[in-house]
Amino acid sequence: MSSHRNDEVALSYHESCLRQSDVDLLKGPYWLNDQIISFYFEYLEKHIFENEHDLLFVSPEVTQCIRMVAQDEVGIFLEPLRAQQRTFVFFALNDNQMADRAGGSHWSLLVFSRPEKAFYHFDSSRNANAEYARHLVGVLKRALHCPDAQLRTGDCLQQSNGYDCGVHVLCTVDAVAQQIRKSGKIEGVRSARYDVIRSKREELLGIILNLGGRIK
Repeated sequence: MSSHRNDEVALSYHESCLRQSDVDLLKGPYWLNDQIISFYFEYLEKHIFENEHDLLFVSPEVTQCIRMVAQDEVGIFLEPLRAQQRTFVFFALNDNQMADRAGGSHWSLLVFSRPEKAFYHFDSSRNANAEYARHLVGVLKRALHCPDAQLRTGDCLQQSNGYDCGVHVLCTVDAVAQQIRKSGKIEGVRSARYDVIRSKREELLGIILNLGGRIK
């Protein structure tokens, strides 16, 4: 990635800052980074679901911190988000094992459903992040006051390449959120379709432009 000096800001949106190099990831067959996923989570929270405070979208950076800190420090990250009062909580999960930097090679989605007393894990690559999901659920059960919650494997379309896991996560977030709106639960959510996956990058570029972003 370019140095920030030569990497112009493409969009500032609430807490998110997208640089031109971040936006460029949406133009080709590239792996989506933390910044793109954080931006979309914030867009959902501030725009699409701004009046639905039972939903919480946790940024990848916060999720990574939760995975790496001691159990008694998890509340430092979740309490300001009022996570214990939320009905549904979305986490973008990465296989990165470094506490102090972004990275990793695969994204999956973990969603907590308080009404169902369950965590749903959606993984587009043959449950590659299963171990990381189990570990995170173990941490979150205590932090979210749901000691009896079960971990369930959600129905997830499998990716057809090695770089679209982040796109699958964002499309699955959309599908799960719509299912919650419709039925008040996650059970029964249908997997995203390939045509939806294929058009998501273009949709994201359109959202960035509509919010006043500059795309070169």
